[in-house]
Amino acid sequence: MAEMLASGSDSTSEACAVAGSLLAKDGASLDEALAALQTTYQTILGTDPAYDDVRTVARSWSDAVLAYVHQMACDDPMTGLSSLAHVRSRLSELYRGELRGSDRVRDEYALVVAEVPAEADPHGADHDVPTRQRQEMLTRTMRLAELGDTARTVFSGTETIGRLGPDRVVVVARRDERLGQRVALLRKMARTVEATGVRVWIEGLPSDDGVAALLLDELART
Repeated sequence: MAEMLASGSDSTSEACAVAGSLLAKDGASLDEALAALQTTYQTILGTDPAYDDVRTVARSWSDAVLAYVHQMACDDPMTGLSSLAHVRSRLSELYRGELRGSDRVRDEYALVVAEVPAEADPHGADHDVPTRQRQEMLTRTMRLAELGDTARTVFSGTETIGRLGPDRVVVVARRDERLGQRVALLRKMARTVEATGVRVWIEGLPSDDGVAALLLDELART
């Protein structure tokens, strides 16, 4: 874009379209994209951007974001686990569709929750805070993805396995005679893989779909 402006070209729309799309794919917000356009204009020409160029950048940025949203699956891209919304939809299918009876859901299904504990910061208080936070987030995500893989090994059937917040994995599992054994195996395997105090427990489902939604929300926040 800067090269086009410096050359005195009157046709900058294509460069603006490319810039808007690339900025969106790099994770820049619309405000950041427009600020970059303004900075470029001010640096090269000493003026604010032309309206047509602002519109082109905004439109190409929006198109790129929409394309990403339309391609999103129900899985969390960082961990490969089902999203909380997908887990919620699965429970709704049970309450309102497949079993057609709230008591049956409570009797036949349960939530198996596995939690990765937080780790102390090895760098101490003097470590750069933003860098430390990024490292901690990446480490927690990797550990959660690993815990999710372990859960898939134990619950290898049609169970829905999803993410509950930054530290928890949830499995919508049947209450059969093997559930206790599977939970014990998951606890053993998770602790072996993580070498930390991973918590695994069975959470009973309520008899109401709305209360089940509140339960998921509470598990995701605590």
